[in-house]
Amino acid sequence: MERLLVIDDDAELCRLVTRYLSREGFAIAWAAGASPGVELALSGEYSLVILDVMMPETGGFEVLRRIRQHSRVPVLMLTARGDTRDRVRGLQMGADDYLPKPFDPVELAERIRAILRRSPPHASTEVLRAGDIDLDGGSRCVRRGGMPLDLTTVEFDLLAVLLRVAGSTVSREDLVRKVLGRDFSPFDRSIDTHVCNLRRKLGPLPDGGERIKGVRGAGYLFARPAGQGAP
Repeated sequence: MERLLVIDDDAELCRLVTRYLSREGFAIAWAAGASPGVELALSGEYSLVILDVMMPETGGFEVLRRIRQHSRVPVLMLTARGDTRDRVRGLQMGADDYLPKPFDPVELAERIRAILRRSPPHASTEVLRAGDIDLDGGSRCVRRGGMPLDLTTVEFDLLAVLLRVAGSTVSREDLVRKVLGRDFSPFDRSIDTHVCNLRRKLGPLPDGGERIKGVRGAGYLFARPAGQGAP
């Protein structure tokens, strides 16, 4: 049974989430504040953290920052409906996904399952290379010029999808399905935010060009270095 941690000061919401997700087969723990929430999140006992952005004393972004200093445990953030800035900020800081409130409990469960599917117990052992970028599926490590990069789970999976077909375009629909594990919605721009974050961490090509190129109306491609065949 997957163990989930909810960090939220809203007791009624936590009871509702606990009641529903328990029926869905998850074991739920609840932390009402930042300090106990961070301590539990870093304990290694939980498969995923559900974190509310809006908490009165120490906000969700600060909690996320503390968690990400020490752990890559998946984090699903709950945000205010319509506040795009909160969603983008959370993804930039390393959240794996977000869900605006009020939300459908069925969608919450499906988002959680999609995140957990992206971290299977038996990791792929594939090794992908493009120029100075090396991706090791076994250790889930990415290096640029031999130096490790600190990528989130989503960013790692996104890079793997693009590297497998370097030089070819992958549609946004396929990226959402393969990387985020859900159906594509034209109003959901989270995959674009993840691409932006990944671009920033990878940096430009040695000649100053972009490693990940947007193809207008089509999707994204990873630029294959000149003279290099398919990975």
